[in-house]
Amino acid sequence: MKEPFVKALPILEEIEKAGFEAYFVGGSVRDLLLNRDIDDVDIATSATPDEIKGIFSKTVDVGIDHGTVVVLYQGEAYEITTFRSESEYTDFRRPNDVTFIRSLKEDLRRRDFTMNAIAMNKDGEIIDPFDGREALQNKVIQTVGDASERFHEDALRMMRAVRFVSQLSFSIDNNTFLALKEHGKLLSLIAVERITTEFEKLLMGQDYQQAIRLLIETEIYQFLPGLSRHQEELYAFQQIHLERGFSIEEHWIMLLHHLKLPSAEVESFMRGWKQPVKKIRSVQKGLSCLYKRMTHDWVIEELYRAQIELAVSTQKLFNVLMKKDLAHGLKQLEEQWEALPIKERSELAITGQDLMDWYEQKGGPWIEESLRKIEIAVIKREIRNGKESIRKWLFECNQP
Repeated sequence: MKEPFVKALPILEEIEKAGFEAYFVGGSVRDLLLNRDIDDVDIATSATPDEIKGIFSKTVDVGIDHGTVVVLYQGEAYEITTFRSESEYTDFRRPNDVTFIRSLKEDLRRRDFTMNAIAMNKDGEIIDPFDGREALQNKVIQTVGDASERFHEDALRMMRAVRFVSQLSFSIDNNTFLALKEHGKLLSLIAVERITTEFEKLLMGQDYQQAIRLLIETEIYQFLPGLSRHQEELYAFQQIHLERGFSIEEHWIMLLHHLKLPSAEVESFMRGWKQPVKKIRSVQKGLSCLYKRMTHDWVIEELYRAQIELAVSTQKLFNVLMKKDLAHGLKQLEEQWEALPIKERSELAITGQDLMDWYEQKGGPWIEESLRKIEIAVIKREIRNGKESIRKWLFECNQP
């Protein structure tokens, strides 16, 4: 049994000591069987939230109406959820009512996919009433019970299914595939933020190309923000392979590059995915840099403006698009960077105050314009980065 489970064993033991059942469930058990890294564990129990709070002295109510209590134990936080059954879902997200039950099997029956409907007791024994291990062995994603019912309960499960294709390199079983194709429109009823979380996990998965193909084949892409008119562009995008190590911003840049959106539409597209402003600006800058790199080699001013981190990122994306070795041109680029007389404006030998003193003028837009010209002259080695050299150059050139 791996460390995260071993560390949490006292939780299960305390619950059982109080006369209740407790099991590890869900993704952590799945990942254990797949020999994947495990970050944290989820625990399901026959004890009600109030009974759990009576067993442990430090708890936090995080979703008590739906049976979840966080137990704080030896510096760790553990989510413990009571076995439950659920009524109809009218908002395609949450059940109208939750009933606490004492049956593990009935609790597992309400879960999304068979590979996630597996439990493990404190002795490491696996409880698998819906053949989740067989699905894992066959590398197949299939719903517990009727796929249409599961997707009507929570439409986001459709995005989760495709995301697991990307992360696990699994395939979708036929019934689940047909339900994805039939019910994709339900995603229009789901909060964009929830869809974005799944989509970004999909993009970062090792087999995102297969997942993007699945989005196209099931026509789910039509119900994702800004993608409904971009089937051909998505086909082109899914042919590009970004190795592990590329950031989520770089994945967005590559997607946008293939969508061929006008620059003026990039921000509205990203806002459609409810992206934070900081990320939007980062993606816009990276996309602009990539567009320039696609048309010409690095220009010293552009390298200086981009800074080395963005320049390296851009060069790597360019290499992927051009089917070159990922390291192609990076050494030369870094040598160009190291050869720059200055790396940023703060390294200039003068400030805006110097300009105001020299010209006996008040501050204004002319300061920014003058500093920009000085920066370019310095990095091009037209002048030395010294106060007197800059002052002499300014007056000889009749600047500002």
